[in-house]
Amino acid sequence: MTRPNLPPNIQKPARQAVANPAFERLARLGFAAKGIVYFVVGLLAAQAAFGTGGRTTDTSGALETIVSQPFGKFLLTILTVGLIGYALWRLAEAIFDPEHSGQADTKQVIKRLGYAFSALAYAALAWTAIKLIIGSGGGGDNSTQDWTARLLAQPFGQWLVGLLGIIVISVGISYLYEAYKAKFRRHFKLQEMSADERTLAIRAGRFGIAARGIVFAIIGIFFIQAARHSDASEAKGLGEALAVLAQQPFGPWILGLVALGLIAYGIYSLVEARYRRIDNQ
Repeated sequence: MTRPNLPPNIQKPARQAVANPAFERLARLGFAAKGIVYFVVGLLAAQAAFGTGGRTTDTSGALETIVSQPFGKFLLTILTVGLIGYALWRLAEAIFDPEHSGQADTKQVIKRLGYAFSALAYAALAWTAIKLIIGSGGGGDNSTQDWTARLLAQPFGQWLVGLLGIIVISVGISYLYEAYKAKFRRHFKLQEMSADERTLAIRAGRFGIAARGIVFAIIGIFFIQAARHSDASEAKGLGEALAVLAQQPFGPWILGLVALGLIAYGIYSLVEARYRRIDNQ
């Protein structure tokens, strides 16, 4: 596969860092951290759906919940290291394709751009966690609207936001397809897993990835609405998308089902942390 033409004095040390066994351990901690964050998001939403407390929130809200627990700052510090590790792993996938996923065709270019976007998103989440640890506050409740407003203010801003919505919906559909086909199985060291572990990984993966696909599709629809009306306030993030589900007919049941799916995704990510194939050579 064609690699990005980084300067030799940067490329060689960077590849050596990615190939270091410590980098793999950091990446695995990253998968675990992501799993815990989504587990908390799903747990809070499930509690809200079933009337036992909780709330609909996003990943930043999950971090705020964690830091408020006993030993919260200690726990969040470990999670922050993991989130940084996950961001670095996604960045390595975007630049070096360490898992050798295919040829340099359009599909792979899009996939690697997605890895780069994921790296930025989790780096931002890690920064939010750092701010919570040092007591300077977390992310803003209207960060999605803020970014949408900035895009709308640019030339062809409505088209940009609309395109973003289409991309997010497409990602959601791809997640649903991945859940249906269980394509994620190729990432696991299946030969090292027991039958029960394989069953757990596949069932949790299908349920969890499908739930993420539904949420992404909803978020994408709201981006398109924001573009149509040139109104950033119509854009919704994860927490707000979950809140919208709760407002629909049979809302608590729908929210509860998606919330359980996010919990399943958290469990799937924890299994990933242990058994995912990470070829970083």
